[in-house]
Amino acid sequence: MRAAVLTDADLGRATLARQMLLERSSCGVVEAVERLAGMQAQEPKHPFVGLWTRLYRFDEADLRAALQERALVRAPLMRSTLHLMSAADYAALRVALQPPLSVALRVLGARAAGLDLDLVLPAARRLLKGAALTFDEIRARLQEQFYAVNDRALGYAVRTLVPLVMVPDEGARWGFGRSVPFTLAGEWLDEPLVEDVDRAARALVRRYLGAFGPASAKDVQAWSGAGGMAAVLDAMRSELEVFSDEGGRRELFDLPGAPRPGADVDAPPRLLPEFDNLVLAWDDRSRVITDEHRPCVTTKNLRVRATFLVDGAVAGTWTIAVKRRVATLALEPFDARAVPKRARGDLQDEAERLVRLIEPQARDHVVVLDPA
Repeated sequence: MRAAVLTDADLGRATLARQMLLERSSCGVVEAVERLAGMQAQEPKHPFVGLWTRLYRFDEADLRAALQERALVRAPLMRSTLHLMSAADYAALRVALQPPLSVALRVLGARAAGLDLDLVLPAARRLLKGAALTFDEIRARLQEQFYAVNDRALGYAVRTLVPLVMVPDEGARWGFGRSVPFTLAGEWLDEPLVEDVDRAARALVRRYLGAFGPASAKDVQAWSGAGGMAAVLDAMRSELEVFSDEGGRRELFDLPGAPRPGADVDAPPRLLPEFDNLVLAWDDRSRVITDEHRPCVTTKNLRVRATFLVDGAVAGTWTIAVKRRVATLALEPFDARAVPKRARGDLQDEAERLVRLIEPQARDHVVVLDPA
């Protein structure tokens, strides 16, 4: 039987529906983070903006409370980068993400000389047992024991090979201070980490498809950093729906009954934070951004710019600057056609509300839409 065909526009609307970007959701912050399969949290502010743009009546205090109550955790996860994830998902999925975290050690190169993981990792666990330490402290204390090993190699080995979570700061607006301590995930969480790799890999695929499907095996791998996803998806084939892209080049998998509203559904303007997974979560990102515009959202030092959506596609970037207590949010479209007149009012309304959220102490708030 030939698989049904989905266009890029179909895929885009399906993803926006799951990402709560067609219509804001009234769910709570923990459920929202789970529905998003985690959120990029390179900087602690980003999930606050990402949830604001996806939820009705988002309250910053709810996110801070979920962190303090350990219902949400911030930790090195997908692609060895910091993410926000529910504690339940961290426990269920962390072991499936260990292989790419282990591979990340290769970046150390010659700096790994003398690094004996059989000695270093148990020593790190002893240091962190019942404690919370910054990585400056972890590196310094480990180097007292392993003085001949590069301190950065010691720290990176612990970061990637020992399951850790970051300890939130109750007094910090975005949940975490400047110098953040880490602690053992097994002590921080209320439930044990799943050790069955196959079970965790299947759960990882379900979370991913729920947030970003329909998608290919290469897409799952690009998002997670984990290899072997083609075999995992093939083993799950009887549990999933299978589609084809419009060129017949890719086999796309999805959860049964997942929302696929169709290409003609209206997609309102939305603003996304830096590093938002919506622009990072696939090998083929054409459902949300053209190949022409992809270089425009990544800087030379590999930061992913804050972006905005028009009609379901990334149409430009935005920044906020504060000068003399005036906060200005500047919208920079990729080109003059990126923001049609009919979308400008709604886009500016979104931007005005967002700049007030991020800079509440400013005397005035301004939105500038560069016509490009």
